[in-house]
Amino acid sequence: MKILIVGSGAREHAFAWKMAQSRSPTEIICAPGNPGIAAVARCIPADSGTPGDLLAIAKRENIDLTVVGPEVPLSRGIVDLFAAHARSIVGPSAAAAALESSKAFAKEFMARHSVPTARFRICNSADDALREIVGGELGSPIVIKADGLAAGKGVVIAEDRADAEAVIRDVMVNRKVGASGERGVLEECLSGQEASYFVLADGAAFMPLSSAQDHKRMFDNDRGPNTGGMGAFAPSPLVTPDVERRIIDTIVRPVLEGMLRDGRPYRGFLYVGLMLTADGPKVIEFNVRFGDPEAQVILPMLDEDLPSLLMSAAGGDLPSRAARFTAQKHVGVVLAAGGYPDSVETGKPISGLDAAAGVTDSVIFHAGTAQQNGHLVTSGGRVLTVVGRGATYRAAIDTAYTAAARINFEGMQFRHDIGRKAL
Repeated sequence: MKILIVGSGAREHAFAWKMAQSRSPTEIICAPGNPGIAAVARCIPADSGTPGDLLAIAKRENIDLTVVGPEVPLSRGIVDLFAAHARSIVGPSAAAAALESSKAFAKEFMARHSVPTARFRICNSADDALREIVGGELGSPIVIKADGLAAGKGVVIAEDRADAEAVIRDVMVNRKVGASGERGVLEECLSGQEASYFVLADGAAFMPLSSAQDHKRMFDNDRGPNTGGMGAFAPSPLVTPDVERRIIDTIVRPVLEGMLRDGRPYRGFLYVGLMLTADGPKVIEFNVRFGDPEAQVILPMLDEDLPSLLMSAAGGDLPSRAARFTAQKHVGVVLAAGGYPDSVETGKPISGLDAAAGVTDSVIFHAGTAQQNGHLVTSGGRVLTVVGRGATYRAAIDTAYTAAARINFEGMQFRHDIGRKAL
């Protein structure tokens, strides 16, 4: 089997690493990939956001299955294009990907299908948003979201009216996140604890995967700006069997059945971002692909042949059971470049990877790395995810941080409290 993985981050490295362990002969190609992925797959230069270029690679390489990592090619219709050319691919159509690419669509969809979520208002202009804030119906603090894709940086919790008005000016007037801020969504701020839940769907049926907890804020104790994710652990102790049943019954099943009824059958990974409130689980957001850094802690737990599962999802014949996982806990710590999440410093030599890889029960996934004059250097905001596993959360945390301490590059920054919530 020949598999094409689309993307270049740590999530795609985790996919390639897991697929390389398949019991079936599997050739893995990644476009564009990164130096870490190159250790287990053949990397081909490509723009992962251009579906036509990726289709040309799939045809030229006679690919049996394409797996899409990031959200941008999904929102641009890569699945629709591949389907039109009878190429097998895992992921939602552009119409189904609107669950992530448009916060307004997702909120209206949930309201229409009675999926529990925060009260909201959709604002088509900054003036609309400012009027809603002055009206105060959604309370304070208030959550402000850019409608479109914003690389994990389009959500702000404004503590009071002055903060909210400043955020609206940044997002909807000054377009801090570009065209994604053309429309905005205002939401009441839910109270509770956050977790995420993942399923794999085949257009009709779905396979429950695992829960996890992400750490979005830049600094310890959930301070600082939002990022694409500074670390994660899995599974989440908050998602007990009873909570999991409620998530499936009140959210996952209604969402997938609703998408089918709306003519947008959902195929691929679905990430459900949750607030576990006193009234039960409520949806904060959807991602239409595996999360990053959640993939880096969930995929190593998976006790399944990943290529076989993905072929079943693409073919519409997923087994009607939950996926199998090991009992080990996994904690992933993201090592970020100086300046992240704003303007980042790149081209900094990375040292200590071999020493880190020597730590028992650790694995390192590359994200923003590149080869430069024979040396590994930083090339993006999130550079590496260092994962530790163990029989307990404490053991997994200690392993991840022991390995991370052996890695160094100028400006390196990371959180010191990843996994602490699990304790």
